[in-house]
Amino acid sequence: MSDARVIIKRDPEREERLVATGTTAADLFDGDRSVVAARVGGQLKDLAYVVADGDEVEPVPMDSEDGLNILRHSTAHVMAQAVQELFPEAKLGIGPPIKDGFYYDFDVETPFHPDDLKRIEKKMQEIIKRGQLFSRRVVADEEARAELAGEPYKLELIGLKGSDATSDDGANVEVGGGELTIYDNLDAKTGELCWKDLCRGPHLPTTRNIPAFKLMRSAAAYWRGSEKNKQLQRLYGTAWPSRDALKAHLTFLEEAEKRDHRKLGSELDLFSIPEEIGSGLAVFHPKGGIIRRVMEDYSRRRHEEAGYEFVYTPHATKGKLFELSGHLDWYADGMYPPMQLDEGIDYYLKPMNCPMHNLIYRARGRSYRELPMRLFEFGTVYRYEKSGVVHGLTRARGFTQDDAHIYCTKEQMAGELDSLLTFVLNLLRDYGLDDFYLELSTKDPEKYIGSDEDWEEATETLRAAAEKQNLDLVLDPGGAAFYGPKISVQTKDAIGRTWQMSTIQVDFQLPQRFDLEYQGADGNRARPVMIHRALFGSIERFFAVLLEHYAGAFPAWLAPVQVVGIPITDAHIPYLQEVAAKLRAKGIRVEIDTADDRMQKKIRNAQKAKVPYMLLAGDEDASNGAVSFRYRNGEQKNGIPVDEAVAEIVKAVEERVQV
Repeated sequence: MSDARVIIKRDPEREERLVATGTTAADLFDGDRSVVAARVGGQLKDLAYVVADGDEVEPVPMDSEDGLNILRHSTAHVMAQAVQELFPEAKLGIGPPIKDGFYYDFDVETPFHPDDLKRIEKKMQEIIKRGQLFSRRVVADEEARAELAGEPYKLELIGLKGSDATSDDGANVEVGGGELTIYDNLDAKTGELCWKDLCRGPHLPTTRNIPAFKLMRSAAAYWRGSEKNKQLQRLYGTAWPSRDALKAHLTFLEEAEKRDHRKLGSELDLFSIPEEIGSGLAVFHPKGGIIRRVMEDYSRRRHEEAGYEFVYTPHATKGKLFELSGHLDWYADGMYPPMQLDEGIDYYLKPMNCPMHNLIYRARGRSYRELPMRLFEFGTVYRYEKSGVVHGLTRARGFTQDDAHIYCTKEQMAGELDSLLTFVLNLLRDYGLDDFYLELSTKDPEKYIGSDEDWEEATETLRAAAEKQNLDLVLDPGGAAFYGPKISVQTKDAIGRTWQMSTIQVDFQLPQRFDLEYQGADGNRARPVMIHRALFGSIERFFAVLLEHYAGAFPAWLAPVQVVGIPITDAHIPYLQEVAAKLRAKGIRVEIDTADDRMQKKIRNAQKAKVPYMLLAGDEDASNGAVSFRYRNGEQKNGIPVDEAVAEIVKAVEERVQV
C-alpha cells in the first residue's frame, strides 16, 4: 500500500503533504487543540476520518460557525445520554444544534421540572469527565432498526432516509441522503459501549472536548413540529468554546430578557395579547397607541414627500383573488381557513395586500406618464402561524404592514430600486437604527413561477441596487418567495442582535397573472414591473424591535409621555399646570403627577415609566418663573427659566434627538 498525497488548506495557504496510509485528519492537525473536525472536499468529517490520496483537508476550529455547531450537537448527545441514564423510560426524538445552543426532544411520562435540569447538568458533567469517545459507524437500515427497536421516533426517522429528511424539523441531523450512521459513546479506557444515537455527525473526538455548557429551560414541542403529532418535552441548552464565552452569553441573555418586548409591554402598559382574543392577536393600550400613531404619522409624512399615494383595502376577499395571484397554490398553509358565505363562496382573511393593490392599478387604463406609480397602505393582514412559533409582536397572526407596491417600466426599475433602498435606509435611521447589512434572496428552484430569464434579470438588478449602498451584501440562495427575488435590510440593535427589517422584492409575475398593462409612449401596450416593499416589515414587529432596542426608554419624539410635572407640594400644582399648558401648545405630551405620594416616589415612578423629562417646581421655582429640569438618566439642572426648558424639550422632539 502506498502513501497518500493530501493538500492541507489554511486560507490563504495550501500545503501539499505526503502521509502514511491510515493517517487521520487528527494526525494532520496534531497539537492544534482548537481543531474539532475537518472539511474534506467541502464535506464535514470527524477527526477520525482516514484521509485518502488527493484529499483537500481544511481544519474546522471550534470557534467557527461549523465548529460551534459540532460542539453543540455533541453536547446535545451528552444531554440525551444523561437523560436516559436518569430517566430510563425516556424515548429519544431529535437533538440538533441551533443558533447559540442546542435542544433535544424526549417522550417522557412527566414534564421536566427545574430540579430535573440540575440533575441532568450534574450527570452531563460526569459524562464529560469520563472522556467518552464519539465513534461513528455505518449501518444498514435493517441493522439500525434492530438496534433501535425500542426508540419509535428513531425508527420513523430511518424511514425518512433519502426522502423527507431535508425538511427543517431537525430530521436532517439524524438522517439524510447517503449512508445511515450511528454514533457510539465509548468508554475511553475499556472501549465498552456507554450509549448510542442515530446521527449523521460529525462530532467532537471525545466528551472532554466540551469546555462549557449550561441547560437553559424545558418546553413542550410537537414531534417534528406538527400539531398532529404527539407533544414531547424539549430541553434547551447552550455550549461555548470557553467558560468566559459562556459567561458573556449568559450576561447577554440577561440583558435581552430585561429588554423583552412582552415584559416591557406589560410593565409600561403598552399592549397586551388577551387570551379571549387569541394567540398572536394584540391590542394596543393608550400609551402604546400613542407610540404607534407617532410612528405611523412620521412614516406617512415621509412617504407623501416621496410621492407615494395612500390606498385602503378590505380585510377579507373572495378566494378567487388568491387563486389568481397564486397564493392559494403556494401559500395556503399560511392562511386562515376560508369562510363560506353567499351560498358557498369561499372568503379568506387576506395574508397579503398586493393582490388588492393590483386591482386598484387595473381599475382603469394606465399611461406611461403615470409611472412610476407608488401605492402605499397601512394594511392589516392575517397569517395562520403555528402556535409554536407565535412570539409576542415579532411573530403574530394579525398585523399591519406598511405595504407599498411600485409599478414602473423596465427602464425605470434600476433607478427606482436605487432610490427606494436609499429611502428605506434613511427612514430606518430616523427611528434610531444605523447598523445595517443587506441580504439578497434568490430563486428556490422547487417553488417559483415565471421564466428563468425574468428571475435572472430581476436578481441582477436588485444586486446592482444593493451594491450602490456600500453595505455588506450577503446571499440567501433559494430564500425568495415564489414570485420574485428580494433584498432584505438587516439591522443590529443596541445589544448586537440582528433583525430583518425592510424587504424589497421585484416581481415580473403578478403583473402577468393580473394582466396589468400601460400604454407606452409609442402607443403600444406594455407590462409594468411590480416592486413589493414593506419598510417596517409590520408595524407590530417594528414596534417590538424599537421597544427592545431602546429598552423601553424611547427618544422623546416617540415617548408616550414626554414630560411629567412633579410638584414639591400640592400648592405648586397650579404653577406646573401653567407650564404644562405652554408645553401642550407646542404639541408636547405632558402629565402632572397630582398623586398623594412624596416627591421622591413621584420621581421614581417617572423613571420607572421611562419618561424622558421631569420638571420639578417648588416655591423658589414658582417665584422665579423657573423649573428644576431632571432627565431620565438622573441628571438635574435647577432654576431653568420655563421658556428655556420648553424650548429645549421642543427642540429635542422636533429634531428626533436619540437620547
